[in-house]
Amino acid sequence: MARIRQADIEEVKARTNIGDIVGERVALKTAGVGSMKGLCPFHDERSPSFHVRPQVGYYHCFGCGESGDVYSFLRAMDHLSFTEAVERLAARIGYQLHYEDGAAAPETSGRSRLYAAHTAAAEFYRSQLSSPDAQAARQFLGERGFDAGAAAHFGVGYAPQGWSALRDALRSQGYTDDELLAGGLVSKGQRGVYDRFRGRLVWPIRDVAGQTIGFGARRLYDDDQGPKYLNTPETPIYKKSQVLYGLDLAKKSISREHRVVVVEGYTDVMACHLAGVTGAIASCGTAFGSEHITVLRRVMGDSEGSSGEVVFTFDPDAAGQKAALRAFGEEKRFAAQTYVAVAPEGLDPCDLRLHRGDAAVRALVETKSPMFEFVIDQRLSTFDLSTVEGRIGALRAAAPIVADIRDAALRPGYTRVLARKLGLDLGEVQPEVDRAVRRGSAPATTSPRGEASVPSRSDGTAEPTPSVRVTLASLPPALELEKRALMGVLQYGHLLEKDAVDIALGLPMPHPALEAVRQAISMQPDLARPGWTSAAVDATREPYRTLTIELLTADFPAGTERIAQTTATESLRKLRLRALEREKAELRSAQQRLEPGSADFRSIGMAIRDLDLRVRRLMEDE
Repeated sequence: MARIRQADIEEVKARTNIGDIVGERVALKTAGVGSMKGLCPFHDERSPSFHVRPQVGYYHCFGCGESGDVYSFLRAMDHLSFTEAVERLAARIGYQLHYEDGAAAPETSGRSRLYAAHTAAAEFYRSQLSSPDAQAARQFLGERGFDAGAAAHFGVGYAPQGWSALRDALRSQGYTDDELLAGGLVSKGQRGVYDRFRGRLVWPIRDVAGQTIGFGARRLYDDDQGPKYLNTPETPIYKKSQVLYGLDLAKKSISREHRVVVVEGYTDVMACHLAGVTGAIASCGTAFGSEHITVLRRVMGDSEGSSGEVVFTFDPDAAGQKAALRAFGEEKRFAAQTYVAVAPEGLDPCDLRLHRGDAAVRALVETKSPMFEFVIDQRLSTFDLSTVEGRIGALRAAAPIVADIRDAALRPGYTRVLARKLGLDLGEVQPEVDRAVRRGSAPATTSPRGEASVPSRSDGTAEPTPSVRVTLASLPPALELEKRALMGVLQYGHLLEKDAVDIALGLPMPHPALEAVRQAISMQPDLARPGWTSAAVDATREPYRTLTIELLTADFPAGTERIAQTTATESLRKLRLRALEREKAELRSAQQRLEPGSADFRSIGMAIRDLDLRVRRLMEDE
């Protein structure tokens, strides 16, 4: 297989802002000079420990230890090969790749072919929406208040009624039946391969980066014996437990406003966005679950202490009540406050916009009520509160809901609310709530951490697994100065005087891990050259390469570049001072073992005086 030229790999990486790539999936906030921070996409966490440094092109999670460059991030997130990751980024920036020995570009494999096939399918469906055969599809949209502009904005299309329209179109573009089957675009029966979606209105389902990965299709014709809604099946690129319709369009609003609105269908998402509620999303053919929550939390930056909001809209029917209770069961996974919005007369957002206008949709979201209050009412509605038995049963059913309120300061107030709703004295309700609190205070099990991805070097080869992982946190506190000096050089080497760096880093480090990093930096001839930090990472011997990335991405104690330059320079100066003092101590120890007045005694004395002079000069530079 042809290899991409190494110079191109480095050039694409240099031209790509890793902050932009990571920021499509994780809400990043500024965390110091040149540093950004967010919730780690590799493990579930409540407080952000995932750091990204666009200037040096690396990320590192100080929680789970995952680290790497923009290629390893894409490989881990989208399960791409190294070549596919480079090709995707090259296409993104419009860079023409070259392959070794003048070879042509290799055949794109696996997932990249599936992504490309879905992009082609989405374009095919869009083009069919204006065809005469799509009258029923256009009528469906029009009856729900969506014009051609709305359809274009969301990429809505039409799947023709024939058995092989899409298959024929994609095969003419070079896609095979095996590829179309793998992507869920066609199905296979006794009579052969045929289009999965036929005679249906089609919505493209995209990942958070905007890449089409599947489709949702709505039945239009009475003679269609299939389900009302049909979705792409599980494929290598489509996992329904992680997919959220509209997230590609909603992510900026969600990240900016720290609010997400969870609705139940494609047309509800469209209605909300068109009405100005641009943070609306929906699950696709499955219940809203824990993996959806994990995706949303990263996008909205949902960490402890944040003021985020998650608003669920549910139909008031039995199915809606069931969905509400299911959502309440997952509510604690959010750090944000959760709410429920139910429209008057049980209208969903699409119908609400159609009958009462955009303002009514916005008002629906603004008049939300706390999730636990809604669930309490739903629980109480299943009991006959006119009887003693009904009230006691309702109390036992609702007390755990009050006990589950995360903010303990709110529990007394809602205990009184529950007592009032039940018509019971507070003294009867409080003990039941207290018992529920005690039952729920058992130690929680730690949620399993996802498997860490294998970091890759810039040549695409897998990293060997470190035998002993050394982290910044595991290094002795006595090495703080050495850590800070290396951190300053790696992050701000381009601002530092070369002589100061060369002299300070010409001295061996007292720990093998830090010594490995020092040697890797010393191998770099020009710290002002773009990409030198990547070379330093690659030059660090194992098992210490991850430590170099940690030093590259850790918070450096400086509020501006000027302060960073000063702090880094001062750390190097102190490192030299410490080395000189150590050398003086060793010389004095040696001198004490000699005969006073001897030639060796006098020679060491002169060396000590020379060191004293050098120390004074360094002190004067302070």
